[in-house]
Amino acid sequence: MENYKKEFIEFMVDCSVLRFGDFVTKSGRNTPFFINTGFYRTGSQLARLGHFYAKAIYEKYGSEVDVLFGPAYKGIPLAVAAAMALSAEYGVDVRYCANRKEVKDHGDKGILLGSPLVSGDRVVIIEDVTTAGTSISETFPIILAQADVDVRGLVVSVDRMERGSKEKSALSEIRDNFNIETGAIVTMSDVVEHLWNKPYKGNVIIDDAMKAAIDAYYEKYGASKD
Repeated sequence: MENYKKEFIEFMVDCSVLRFGDFVTKSGRNTPFFINTGFYRTGSQLARLGHFYAKAIYEKYGSEVDVLFGPAYKGIPLAVAAAMALSAEYGVDVRYCANRKEVKDHGDKGILLGSPLVSGDRVVIIEDVTTAGTSISETFPIILAQADVDVRGLVVSVDRMERGSKEKSALSEIRDNFNIETGAIVTMSDVVEHLWNKPYKGNVIIDDAMKAAIDAYYEKYGASKD
C-alpha cells in the first residue's frame, strides 16, 4: 500500500472521521464502522484533505481535467480544497464548480456556484463517501444539462465496498450506470490492512473482535467482486 494511503487512514482517525463501534447507516444497516466527513472542520484539516484528493486525482487523470465538481453540500469544500492542492502541488490549474440545492433567481443566477461549465470540459466529480449512489443520480443530469461536457469520473474518499442497490458496490454500479471511471483514495480493505492489530498512537484500533465484526458485516452486506 502506498504511504499516502496509510497517512490518509491515520488522518481520518486523528480527525474522528473514521470511527469504530456500533452505528446505523442511513439505509438502516447496523455497521461496526462509520465515516463522517463532517468532522473535517479546520483550515489545516481541509488543506490536508485536499492534498489526499489531489494525489488520487492526479494519479488517475494527470493533467487531463478541467473542472472539479462538488455536489451540494458536502462536495463543495472538497472540490475547492482539491482544486487548490492540484494547483499548488502539481501545477494543474483546474476550475471548481458546484450545484445549489435551489436555483437562485437574482445576482449570481442559476443552479451553479463557481465556474460555469462549457462544452468540451473534462469534469471529475468529488464526493465524500458513496453508499447508494443517490447523490450522483441527482448530480449527473444537472451537469449534463449545462453543456456538452465529458464527465471523466468520480473520486470519493473511502470505498465502503458494500452492496449498492444490487450485488455490486455502489461505485461499480455508478461506473456501469453512467459509463464513468470511479475511484477512491482508500478502500475499507486498505483500512483493515493498515490498522488490524497494529498499534497507532498507543492504541490498537482494529483488534481481533472488531475485525470479526467487520468480517461479519461484509458477509452480510459485502459487494460481489467485479
